[in-house]
Amino acid sequence: MTKVVIVGGVAGGMSAATRLRRLQEDAEIIIFEKGPYVSFANCGLPYYVSGEISDRDQLLVQTPESLKARFNLDVRPYHEVIAINPEMKTVTVKNNAGTLEETYDKLILSPGASPFVPPMTGLDEATNVFSLRNVPDLDAIMKQLEEKGTAETVVIGAGFIGLEMAENLHARGLKVTIVEKAPHVLPPLDEEMAAFVTQELERKGVTVITGQSATAFEEAGKKIILEDGTILKSDLTILSVGVQPETKLAKAAGLALGLRDGLKVNEHYQTSNPDIYAVGDAIIVKNQI
Repeated sequence: MTKVVIVGGVAGGMSAATRLRRLQEDAEIIIFEKGPYVSFANCGLPYYVSGEISDRDQLLVQTPESLKARFNLDVRPYHEVIAINPEMKTVTVKNNAGTLEETYDKLILSPGASPFVPPMTGLDEATNVFSLRNVPDLDAIMKQLEEKGTAETVVIGAGFIGLEMAENLHARGLKVTIVEKAPHVLPPLDEEMAAFVTQELERKGVTVITGQSATAFEEAGKKIILEDGTILKSDLTILSVGVQPETKLAKAAGLALGLRDGLKVNEHYQTSNPDIYAVGDAIIVKNQI
């Protein structure tokens, strides 16, 4: 019987686990997730801010209990893998009770990505600056919105998540300003296409500032200083300037990394160690185009 350990229980890890169960009914499959929730609806998170998704439980697609009942998966939240020993084929796991060692035949890494936070003066002292990657992040944002009487909000970064947050903060009735370092919103798009998005944002009353980045925070985050010296007031700031692969664990285990420290995998999603696979935001993939 093959024993498979999966690190990370959200989109990539849980997709791998359920697919593997369909392919191998007798495999032992253990999923370690450092956070409290598995298989939650990442893409729905911004829409809870506006109330378009009204029930928080709708974001929680599966639970460890439902996954055990349906797929016979051993899902363990609040279990953080802190080390991999490829020679011994073990992982070291930290939980509330301490640490433990778990053996594996095959290991699948799905650690995802972490928000990229550029160095900015005063950021550590800011109490109203958040990023959005998971349900605890969302809970912290909602607490700020409900308790602090938020009126003016700033979204730094006009990628997909930044624009979704801007849309939903606006739908909540808040004043929204978007700050984007690139010459236009949605930097992956051509400028001509992005112009339509900018026009729609401005038509809705959203302030769009491009070609500028935030350089400092003052007054515990209440003031944001831009490159040209412009000062923005903010009750709530969302940092959405990109992500970086979460590959410290893989790097410490000696696995090969590539562009921006993403994990290198082959066409079978194997890393440089043939018994360790990787999926999701942490890996480098070939662009088919």
